[in-house]
Amino acid sequence: MRSDNPLIVQPDRSLMLHTVRNVLDSDGNLRKDKEGRPLTEEHPRYQEARDRLAVFAELAKSPDYLHTYRLNTISVWNAAALGVTAEEMLATLEDLSCVPIPPNIEQELREWVSCYGVLRIERREVGFELISIDPALVPDVLAHEAVRKHCTLGAEGEVFLDDLQRGLIKQALIRIGFPVDDRGGYLDGDPLDIKLRQTCLSGEPFALRDYQSGAAKAFHAGGTELGGSGVVVLPCGAGKTVTGMAVMELVGAKTLILTTNTVAVRQWCEELLDKTELTSDQVGEYTGDEKVIKPVTITTYQMLTWRRSKAGAFEHFEVFSSENWGLVIYDEVHLLPAPIFRVTADLQARRRLGLTATLIREDGKEDEVFCLIGPKRYDVPWKVLESKGFIASASCVEVRVPLDEAIRQVYLGAGARARFRVASENPAKREVVQNLIKRHPHGRILIIGQYIEQLEHLATILRAPLITGKTPNADRETLYEAFRTGSERLLIVSKVGNFAIDLPDANIAIQISGTFGSRQEEAQRLGRILRPKRDGSGAVFYSVVTAGTRDQEFAEKRQLFLTEQGYTYEIAEAASMCAIDEEVCS
Repeated sequence: MRSDNPLIVQPDRSLMLHTVRNVLDSDGNLRKDKEGRPLTEEHPRYQEARDRLAVFAELAKSPDYLHTYRLNTISVWNAAALGVTAEEMLATLEDLSCVPIPPNIEQELREWVSCYGVLRIERREVGFELISIDPALVPDVLAHEAVRKHCTLGAEGEVFLDDLQRGLIKQALIRIGFPVDDRGGYLDGDPLDIKLRQTCLSGEPFALRDYQSGAAKAFHAGGTELGGSGVVVLPCGAGKTVTGMAVMELVGAKTLILTTNTVAVRQWCEELLDKTELTSDQVGEYTGDEKVIKPVTITTYQMLTWRRSKAGAFEHFEVFSSENWGLVIYDEVHLLPAPIFRVTADLQARRRLGLTATLIREDGKEDEVFCLIGPKRYDVPWKVLESKGFIASASCVEVRVPLDEAIRQVYLGAGARARFRVASENPAKREVVQNLIKRHPHGRILIIGQYIEQLEHLATILRAPLITGKTPNADRETLYEAFRTGSERLLIVSKVGNFAIDLPDANIAIQISGTFGSRQEEAQRLGRILRPKRDGSGAVFYSVVTAGTRDQEFAEKRQLFLTEQGYTYEIAEAASMCAIDEEVCS
């Protein structure tokens, strides 16, 4: 512990990380600028501290000079699932802190880590048994009705479960602070020989990157009960689909793939046929356009959760039981809707792989992902892959736009939710967007927003194509292909552009409105431009926000995840955009 370290650990589990420090002269005195203000520089241990804390803590606030992390059970349990011990977490805090660690932090960290895996599910000749390395704990957890109703007690106090109770009891136990280590094993599913190609159908050579192979092996764990369920966290553009295919090869069984929309379904189909030896007779699409179940079937969350009325049955849940699946892949697992959580509770005998760029869920249900899909098995910081050239380098610029006085009066008279929309749809943003487009005359530009009327106005002004949720899938694919080939260099997209768009040449994103303070959305939108560029150039992510309003407040929340990954935002006023150096990709 050194007084010049950047971290302060507080009793309320918050971790205050100084990003800068004062500059001293040779005599140890503060150096000041011409106005008499202390000079500062980036703290030499800031980046190291950021990367080490991200393993077991969650970033909560990220103002310029002092970032706030928080310790919570899910972040600590995910670290424990990766093999990080309480001693290693405490050693990190001790090494980075400039003041003593509060005693309660050490106690709580040790308690949280000790809770992970203290309860275990193991297979028996008939069904499963819940056991504990601490026998005294079992009566305590059975005192909870929510736990007890999902199990059967044996003559000697054993706790037995049947297949359908396996997921439900895991949900009940995590809610009282005991994440279960499920060693119950998996049904193998019907075998399916899945081999990755060495040369794509396009003729390009193909091989797994080291982190894709490492992620697949970490998930599979040699086919033992130590693996087989969990989440792989990789940046957008880093090849999560390829990682999923590597897992499919290791598992070698019929596979059900759930993803976000029909465009994503088609992209999975194309990737599977291009990079594996599977044939079109083995890969099926189950969507509104075509409902075919094959040894590898790809569908959407929307399709599976469709029903005729709110009280009606989910008519397409039969897909889950139609085949003897050996693997279920949840693409963009952080978006998993509640009905899919419910059916997943019944699928604990199937291997389950979640793929995502961020485990953050805006509804706070990270614990549901943890206990029903599985813990985090593999994670790579975005900046690590950027440094190796696997994703494009990116700079982030927040452009602050003033609000006209007449609109400000409307803004001030509106409720909290309405204020956000008024500020988000600020008409002054249109001129800024036009200027940004001019600054990148050769850029391949995506404009992304939340509000359809705002996007329609822009589409008319810019004479650019607009893609929304109502755009037919065939039209979407035509426009995406035009963008890929270069016949269209500007696309305007609504929230449908947040996910699963394969546009490798996109190098400029202009975000004009978003979903309140959604960190997951910020990560996904930046991800649209992170695929490596053919010429090795970088990308620019612009966020256009209305200064001094709820729009700016939520923008600061949205940036949290990217700050945690090592990105910094340059702040620019709309009037001074001409002073910003033109980026290399323009």
